Amino acid sequence: MVKNISHADLMDDVYTNQRHIYDLTRKYYLLGRDRAIEELSLSPGQSILEIGCGTGRNLIVAARRFPEARLFGMDISTEMLTTAKSNIYKAGVQDRVVLAQGDASDFDPKSLFGLEKFDRVLMSYTLSMIPPWETAIEKGLDALHEDGKLVFVDFWDQSELPGWSKHLLAKWLELFHVAPRESLKNVAEEVAEAADRKCHFKPIYRGYACLGTISA
Repeated sequence: MVKNISHADLMDDVYTNQRHIYDLTRKYYLLGRDRAIEELSLSPGQSILEIGCGTGRNLIVAARRFPEARLFGMDISTEMLTTAKSNIYKAGVQDRVVLAQGDASDFDPKSLFGLEKFDRVLMSYTLSMIPPWETAIEKGLDALHEDGKLVFVDFWDQSELPGWSKHLLAKWLELFHVAPRESLKNVAEEVAEAADRKCHFKPIYRGYACLGTISA
């Protein structure tokens, strides 16, 4: 009999050891993360929530890129948050970053961070790991100010790459319970329209990944 475990426990199990080498290895195939951070365009005093902050890598980059912004991060994995806290402390930005454990598909920003809304929400290679990923997009939009912007970057359909590379990537990602969401463009546009917002979607690196925004 297959044991049913929560998504939080599954992620902890996957990253108990992987978290120690995550940033070293993922920089070779989690492409477009810095482009997504630039897309945030944070002004002094504005806030950002990263949903699925992992090891804290993106929050550290954002803290350096936008030195007067307020940064918040959440992740479902306590293992990843342990690494994030350590990395953020080593980077010397611990006074500017607040972390909390939370489920991307069901969280209350007020109870986690004391804020109801944020100026920016970042989702970097998280939608491909969240089972109810459509709901996660909706929750991300719910956490935005009316004039705020959600930025996402993730795996895409690899349509302009050789078929063998797509097959190998899919097999590799399965090991970490990652599944590219090939309907991401349509879902993002539908969610944006329902929220009376605009979606901009762009394949990057020949379709290896995609970069998108949902804003007023």
